[in-house]
Amino acid sequence: MTTNRPDDPRITAYGLLTETYTGLSARISAQLDEHKLSLVEFDVLLRLARTPGNALRMTDLAAQTTLSTSGVTRVVDRMERDGLLDRRACPEDRRGSFAVITKAGLHRLEEALPGHLTTIEHWFTGQLDPAALESLLDGLRTLRDAVHPGATSGSLTAGEC
Repeated sequence: MTTNRPDDPRITAYGLLTETYTGLSARISAQLDEHKLSLVEFDVLLRLARTPGNALRMTDLAAQTTLSTSGVTRVVDRMERDGLLDRRACPEDRRGSFAVITKAGLHRLEEALPGHLTTIEHWFTGQLDPAALESLLDGLRTLRDAVHPGATSGSLTAGEC
């Protein structure tokens, strides 16, 4: 593919991806607003809830959420003030710390999750037949691993420093 035109299929593919993400994000944000959660806060809670021990090193949480280390610190500080997370020191490395979801954080996530799943089903996964969805998931994992290789860091060793 050597075209350099505005109608190049590479531009179309990227444009469709960004338009889809923008549209889905707006709908999901509206649903999460009902539970007083931002997209980032929901993502943090979900990642912690899905991780063994419900804890991630702050650096791994930053990598998984695509936030900077200072950005994840601000989000965790705010969520800690709201009682959704705790911070736990790493006993083997005094410089490291973990973000740990609290019972209140799990409760808020459980309250938001049914509506979140309904929104995803209605506007995303329900738009595709099972074969198309499986193909999309495979493709998205391949792309994610290429452009964001740290996206799963810490998920297998959450309890270790």
